[in-house]
Amino acid sequence: MEQQHFFQNQISFLYNNQYLKLKNMQSQESIVKFDKYINAAKRRWVAGLGVFFPVFLISVLTSSLKKPSYEAQGKILFQKTNTISSLTGVGKEIGNLEPVVQDMKTHPLNTEAEVIRSVPIVEQTINRLNLQDSKGMPLKIEQFMDRLTVKDIRGTDIIQISYKDEDAQIAAKVVNTLMSVYLEHNRSYHKTETSSARKFIENQLPIAEEVAKKAEAELADFKNKNNIVSLQEEATQGVQMVADLQKKIGENKAQMANITAQIKDIRNQLGMTSQQAVALTSVSQSTGVQDITKQIEQLETEIARKRTIFQDIHPEIVNLENQLIVLKEIQQQRIQEIPGTAQVENNSSWQMGQLQQQLTAKLVELESNRLGLAAELTSLLVLEANHKQRLSTIPQLEQQQDQLERKVQAAKSTYSLLLEKLQETQIAENQNTDNARIISPAKAPEKPASSPVKYYLAFTVLGILASLATIYFLEIKDKTIKTLDEVKELLELTILGVIPTPSKPKKLAVADGETQSYSQGLVLKYNPRSPMGEAYRMLRANLKFVSADKELKIITITSSVNQEGKSTVAANLALAMAQIDRKVLLIDGDMYRSSQDKIWELPESPGLSNVIVGQIEIMKAIKKVANNLDLLPAGILPATSTSILDTQRMEALLDSFASYYDCVIIDAPSLTSAVDAVTLGQMADGVLLVVRPGVVDYTNLSTACDLLSKSGQNVIGQVVNAVVSENENQAYYYQEEFSTQPSPISANIIRN
Repeated sequence: MEQQHFFQNQISFLYNNQYLKLKNMQSQESIVKFDKYINAAKRRWVAGLGVFFPVFLISVLTSSLKKPSYEAQGKILFQKTNTISSLTGVGKEIGNLEPVVQDMKTHPLNTEAEVIRSVPIVEQTINRLNLQDSKGMPLKIEQFMDRLTVKDIRGTDIIQISYKDEDAQIAAKVVNTLMSVYLEHNRSYHKTETSSARKFIENQLPIAEEVAKKAEAELADFKNKNNIVSLQEEATQGVQMVADLQKKIGENKAQMANITAQIKDIRNQLGMTSQQAVALTSVSQSTGVQDITKQIEQLETEIARKRTIFQDIHPEIVNLENQLIVLKEIQQQRIQEIPGTAQVENNSSWQMGQLQQQLTAKLVELESNRLGLAAELTSLLVLEANHKQRLSTIPQLEQQQDQLERKVQAAKSTYSLLLEKLQETQIAENQNTDNARIISPAKAPEKPASSPVKYYLAFTVLGILASLATIYFLEIKDKTIKTLDEVKELLELTILGVIPTPSKPKKLAVADGETQSYSQGLVLKYNPRSPMGEAYRMLRANLKFVSADKELKIITITSSVNQEGKSTVAANLALAMAQIDRKVLLIDGDMYRSSQDKIWELPESPGLSNVIVGQIEIMKAIKKVANNLDLLPAGILPATSTSILDTQRMEALLDSFASYYDCVIIDAPSLTSAVDAVTLGQMADGVLLVVRPGVVDYTNLSTACDLLSKSGQNVIGQVVNAVVSENENQAYYYQEEFSTQPSPISANIIRN
């Protein structure tokens, strides 16, 4: 856990550190950008002033030729709601000042201001006053809008309307007319809205009434069709009725079970079914059947008596048997005529005892009761099913009834609301619904709208803007490198020296009483204690630091273009090395623009070119210019000068010079003007590139760097020459007075 906590703290620390670095870098970038603008203004201040004064003077002259304009002002007060509407309670929503878009930046007064500036109101104002321009033509809307100002007063519900014109009376009339036109428009607009609402309601009212009547008719038809009085009461009564029916059905079934048990017991006692018992009872109660039965019984008795006397074939017995057969047939016919006797066997006894008759009567009674109970049960079951079916449809009927009732209620509410709104709109149409009024009519101003001070301030701002635009245009058009920071951004070479330029030339006394100036270039000879002299000594020290691993015997000094001061740098660097008791040879290798003889104030004489072609000996060509410092001028340029440096003779000379001198410095031509700089750089131990802000541009410097890179030169670093203090953001060079304190510039240069 402790280790995890430690790592979390480390990560948090690194994150915070990186965040602070990023914020610091962003703030530094902002400061650098601001400093760039300041430096650009310093460089171009002359051009800026050259534009500022003409613009300022022309503006003042132009304004003096114009007639003074007068500005009249009027004010309109707005209320969120109309006072009359608030008191009457009718038409409160008409004219409410509420924005459509609920946004913090949206304000109703801004909308009203735009309405005041609208084309219809402006046109009506122009037409009422017959406003004309300077040519006598009707004033155009664009011209009117240029003179008009409509704005809300912050923190109030007031809009201020201003108009400028050369005539103070016209300015006041325009403002008052414009406010009147706006109020008329506002009132007319609200009246039109109210009238439109009233007409709409009048058109919708009959439709709403018809819809309400139709909904009521549908509800009544639904109740009649479904026999509905009150579904809630019907449902309550239906549930109670079903419960009562179920109770009666239960009682009926119990009675039927009791009767069925009794019937079964009597049947068992009689030995016949209920139908048979009923039939037998019917037969026994039939007089015709009983009479025949008695006759049959008498005849059978007679036959039995005769058989005791006669044989069966005796005529009397045969006659009696025939009579018996006839009687039985009559009996059978009479029995069949009685309902229910078909199920009774023919051989059944048609005579019943008293007990049988009682049981049979009881059985018939029970059967009758059972049939009655069965019929009653069937009726009860049918009633129960009907009530249950009705109860099952009640929820659906209630839903349909609710829908129809809601429809009726909605239609009635709509009709009532429209009727109420119709009355409100009729009242609102007849009352004043304005929520704006004039609180300050415009008066003819006595003084011009703008004072001369304001004009001068405006012209000053205009001149400053023109100056800034000029400076910006010149900066964009000028492609030269201007500051040391730009050099560092473009080149990835180590900066070994930063040579400042004096703010102004100074006359310095020398030993022979003559005067020399900084511009002559030999700073270490005429003013060695100056900041420029210290800068050259710092360049010498940095070269020594760079060549710590490998000694630089031969150094070629070149630049991208001419006029960058490479020859001056070469002369002063050679003199600086000679001052530390090093034997130095300075070679003027620029065959096209030789300048070392002029810097050292030597007459034109043979030099390097003459030595290479063998016209003069080396020792005769070399001139001693200072202690430990010799100079080999460029010499008189021969006709074939374009190739004399790229020879074995030149290489041999440099080898001999390197063996005799401690340091050989070659002043080579610029890289973009001759190929000799590349040739001399390849023969040297290292190349030192001189860059001068304000002279070299991005294109030439990039071309020179590409040329050095592609030719395989050993570029040991660069020297930024003639740095102007006003153009820089930091003190890259020494102060004007020499200081014995060690300067931080060395470490800064080597690091870059």
